[in-house]
Amino acid sequence: MRIALYGKTPNRDEIIYLQPLFDKFRQYGIKYLMYQPFFELLRQSVDVGDVSGLFSNKDTLKGKADFLFSIGGDGTLLDTITLVRDSGIPVMGINLGRMGFLSSISKNDILPAIDCVINGNYILDSRALLSLETTGNIFGNLNFALNELTINKKDTSSMILIHVYVDGKFLHSYWADGLIIATPTGSTAYSLSCNGPIIAPNAENFVITPIATHNLTVRPVVIPDKSVISIRVEGRENEYLASLDSRSVVIYPETQLVVSKAGFRINLLQMKDQYFFRTIREKLSWGQDIRN
Repeated sequence: MRIALYGKTPNRDEIIYLQPLFDKFRQYGIKYLMYQPFFELLRQSVDVGDVSGLFSNKDTLKGKADFLFSIGGDGTLLDTITLVRDSGIPVMGINLGRMGFLSSISKNDILPAIDCVINGNYILDSRALLSLETTGNIFGNLNFALNELTINKKDTSSMILIHVYVDGKFLHSYWADGLIIATPTGSTAYSLSCNGPIIAPNAENFVITPIATHNLTVRPVVIPDKSVISIRVEGRENEYLASLDSRSVVIYPETQLVVSKAGFRINLLQMKDQYFFRTIREKLSWGQDIRN
């Protein structure tokens, strides 16, 4: 078994949970490689042991790992998607952060989770992504997102006007601060905070959620993910922001954006007792009711 480790900058309180991880690897004789910047940071305060190799991009990772452990929070896990892409490598999120919808393994469950992986006691949760085509191919080969595409005004200026078409048919022109096109996975992220609906991960849908729309009768819309969404933006300013998960670029009024379902999926590794409805109950504190 070969495991790849990816992380960013854990703080002092979080690092104490990582030494037992490496000790466990040595106990089982597991080969592991590390994201190079993470390795350089971590080895100053943790005995990382005998690392079998380093990786820095998708090409240096491909074919070298059976699993990837994302160590951090949901943002860290989203970053791993650019490394895994269509390789099929399952990703397990170890949550050192706060909410942790995607990073489902808590700090205190790291060692039991490793036991489950070694014994094959886990499930793979296949998640759909969206793909974005733009004028000038502004995102290059990173034109996909697990959570969402977000269109925002670039500064604190007046609202923007976003024209949206679904399968070539006019949906609406949104006067708003922005617009979110979310996958089912992204329905519990930014879209949720803008009053978008929660969508089960295996639902084959997109949700179109306006951000601070000026027309109070406008509400989020759920559409099939087989649909193609076309977007054009205008406003008083000449520059706007388009974001795929955490990657942002400047767009202009002449930029055409076309959203569709990506041609590959991501496998999230989860424990058998951890399922979507349990996660949202716990993370959103739905159980905090004395009647329950």
